[in-house]
This record gives sequence, C-alpha cells and structure tokens, in this order.
Amino acid sequence: MTYFNKNLSTIAAISDIHSNVFALEAVLADIQHRNVDQIVNLGDILYGPIAPKATYDLLMTHQNKIVTIRGNQDRQIYEATEADIADNLTLDFIVKDLPKDAIEWMQSLPFDCHLSEDIYLCHGSPTDDMIYLLEDITTGTPMVRDDAIILSLLSDIESKIIVCGHTHIPRTVTLSSGQLVINTGSVGYPAYEDNLPIVHKMQTYSPHANYVLIKCVETEQRKHWQTEHIKVAYDHEAAARLALKNVRKDWAFALKTGRVLSI
Repeated sequence: MTYFNKNLSTIAAISDIHSNVFALEAVLADIQHRNVDQIVNLGDILYGPIAPKATYDLLMTHQNKIVTIRGNQDRQIYEATEADIADNLTLDFIVKDLPKDAIEWMQSLPFDCHLSEDIYLCHGSPTDDMIYLLEDITTGTPMVRDDAIILSLLSDIESKIIVCGHTHIPRTVTLSSGQLVINTGSVGYPAYEDNLPIVHKMQTYSPHANYVLIKCVETEQRKHWQTEHIKVAYDHEAAARLALKNVRKDWAFALKTGRVLSI
C-alpha cells in the first residue's frame, strides 16, 4: 500500500467547510500558530449559500499544504443535472458562483486517503460517503453506535487512527480493537436537519468553527495518539448575512446559534 506521508507526528484535520470562507480563514489562521506537520480536509467543501468561489480561492492559496478528499456534497455539485439545479436555489447559486476549474478540482479529488501507516481519512465511512460512521440517528438525535457496528462499518480498515467528517459533530471514540475514530466536526456549518434516512438533527449548540488536532506522543514504553477538538471564534454574523441574502434563513440561524431552526 502506498502512503501519502510516512512520517507524521501532528495533523490538523478539517471538514465540512460548506462554502464558509469566514470560518475557514479563521481556522487556517489558528492552525498557523501550531506546530502542524500536515493539514487534511475531509470534504463537503463548497456546497452552501455563503461564498463558494471565495472559499475555493482561499483553499487554492494553501493547496500545497492540504491533503483533500471529497465529500458527498462535493459530488452533489459536479453530478447535478439541469433539473437538479432548477429545483434547488442554493445549488443554482453555487454552480453560477464557481468557476469551471473549481468543478474540475472537486471531480479530481479522491474518495479516501491512507495518509500514513497509522492514519486513514474518509468523509463518511470507508465504503460510503453518505453513511455516518459513529452516529446512530434512528431516534432523530445522534447517539454513538455500538462498538461492533462501528467495527463492521470500518470494513477492512486496520489503521490505528480513522479520521472522518460528515456528521458535523466533533467526537473521539476508542474502539475495542484499540483503534481511534475521530470526527473533526464542521468548520463552516454547526447545525443542520436532514430527512435521510429519517428526519434527524445535528447540532453543536455553538456558532464556533470546529477542527481537530491529532498528535502522536512517543515514550520509551509506547506510542499513543491524543486529540484536541478546537472551537474557533470567527465572524459568524457575516456568514449568516450572506446565507440570508441567498434565501437560506435556516442556514443563517444555524450559523448564528449552532442550533436547527424550528419551524
């Protein structure tokens, strides 16, 4: 197996930017003040009613520093038909805002990445970018899955560290296998409601931008990994104003509160 980078001690993992250039800028600035070997981006990058092109432009200025994989809503953009776009005002805004090279860039992104012998990256699960790896949402609110179910969803991934996104909920879960599964949380969209596979809400109850630091600590006895989930304050009101301008009151409320708007 080919690994992207064999020698890593500290990584900064981001995910689910969702076109929020304000949050991304603040997170990248925070990362600059830390001793990080590698930044990784786990997808769902430009979908959102905020600033897709500005987000893409900012990422391109850092592209040599960031390993990026795709998410389900990256696919939603470049797989969209004319009918899909006509039925979705937000998707229409995104497609009109993005240059052709941004679409081509998303199409070129890999599904997953074996970053090193110890670290594996995916958006949702190792087999499906739409599946929540850690959360069971059958009650409508996220609960951590049973250990055996998470292990089954990992399929044949044996890496010590599995880093994922998709749910927007920051978590670190240790499995009976000794593996550590880390969800980065969302940089740019702290709460949402979805109706697939059933109606459920994902809420962080805070407008902060989320990312995670993952650090390898070696002693004479053993090597272990520690995580630090970081919440970064930023101008979420500016992001909310753009969402509202693009007729997404639900996004604006979530960006300001970290909660789902009750209708």
